[in-house]
Amino acid sequence: MALISLWQDRHPRTPQTNPEVGGRWDVVVVGGGLTGLTTALLLGRAGKSVLLLEADHIGVGTTGRSTAKISLLQGTQLSTITRKHSSSVAATYVEANREGQAWVERFCGEHEVPLQRRSAYTYAHGERGARRARAELEAARAAGLAVEWVDEVPLPFDTSGAVRLEDQLQVDPIELLDALSLEAAAHGVTIVERARVRQVTGRDPVRVHTEQGDAEADVVVVATNIPFLDRGAFFARMAPGRSYGLAFRTETRGVDGMYLSADSPSRSLRDAPAIDGHVLLVGGNGHTTGRTSSPLAKIDDLRRWTATHWPEAVETHAWSAQDYLPHHSLPYAGPVLPGATDILVAGGFSKWGMTNGVAAALALSGQILGGHQEWAQVMRTWAPQEVRGLASAALMNAEVGLEMTAGWLRPLTSPGMGAAPGEGDADVRFDKIGRGPTASSRVGGTERRVSAVCSHLGGIVAWNDAERSWDCPLHGSRFAPSGEVLEGPATCGLKPH
Repeated sequence: MALISLWQDRHPRTPQTNPEVGGRWDVVVVGGGLTGLTTALLLGRAGKSVLLLEADHIGVGTTGRSTAKISLLQGTQLSTITRKHSSSVAATYVEANREGQAWVERFCGEHEVPLQRRSAYTYAHGERGARRARAELEAARAAGLAVEWVDEVPLPFDTSGAVRLEDQLQVDPIELLDALSLEAAAHGVTIVERARVRQVTGRDPVRVHTEQGDAEADVVVVATNIPFLDRGAFFARMAPGRSYGLAFRTETRGVDGMYLSADSPSRSLRDAPAIDGHVLLVGGNGHTTGRTSSPLAKIDDLRRWTATHWPEAVETHAWSAQDYLPHHSLPYAGPVLPGATDILVAGGFSKWGMTNGVAAALALSGQILGGHQEWAQVMRTWAPQEVRGLASAALMNAEVGLEMTAGWLRPLTSPGMGAAPGEGDADVRFDKIGRGPTASSRVGGTERRVSAVCSHLGGIVAWNDAERSWDCPLHGSRFAPSGEVLEGPATCGLKPH
């Protein structure tokens, strides 16, 4: 099924067709989300010639599927950082996010993009969550945030208290992207949609290869959350996380703030303005991409939970989003390889891209334009602080190795041709000696058979029954039933069988 976010449904898009890519540019930006557009705008304002390339259309990815909380209180992110780094690193992280938040607030005010001010809460379901929330309280205070503990949380179910930070922001992310696109174009930025980048090669100039042509640039910025370039091995330094969102129409406002649970099951709550009535957004049930037996069951669980606590709520939208969680718990913005100042990357925002993504754009544009922001050091690639994440990286990659092995062994339990899959179903099996496993699916009455081997690094894809897609459990590449790339580090589709 097509899972469309509330924001994407409110602002439907028709991407341009048959684009042409070419020319020589000061900077080519790859990725049409918040980070890419903000970077392009900042460089365009500075007089640089900028080409922005988006594989699909503006807002199709993580930004357009975000809960769009522009908050400095970010669940348990600060206590997670302080378990691996010093309190000064956490304070610098807050400063970077504060810069991102302030930039968004100024931009929205200047371009009439509606913002809502809300208190942000990190709340606890039970005792374990309360301990984690208390740890977040201490970490946030040490980092300079004016947080407070509240025993009574205004939610329709029992909690064990919460951390609260007042005067945070929320937005419709597509409205923000629209304004950024218009402002970028007004400063000479050329935006080309339907232009998936396959390769980036050469130096002085760097050449960007797409199926619609090649472009040359002095600098290339890859703002795709996880780089599709394998150099730098960023795919081995972060985990892909998929989570789910639902929108409900309610007669009264369902919540009066932005909420995120400190313990499992993860729950995210906020409201959204509506012309008629109110909208309640419910999110959560995150997991590593491709590593759950039924994403649809995750969505159904959110539905049941919402019906228990807001029985009058009527569902209007369901969707999912993909984020990347770095091994050292810090975002990155800098060279893809040490000293490679002509290819820069940004991402790893741990689900907080509305502030981190803008901060990364400010950091990257500063690097290109010769500026300096002291707080940008917390986002450096190839920095000593990454050593603090080596244990997490080792565990992460051990799990990847297990998934690789299990993926190749699993089809052996159903060798040969079996019954054709039913509507919405799929299976993976070996159907020919000497060839890799086949992924078979039936969607819309059409059976499709493609290679089950991910084109990125050879993982065996798993069926996503909520979105009717093939998801790789190694590094989060996702493919349509036809094999076409949807997202992730893969640049080539699954071969037809």
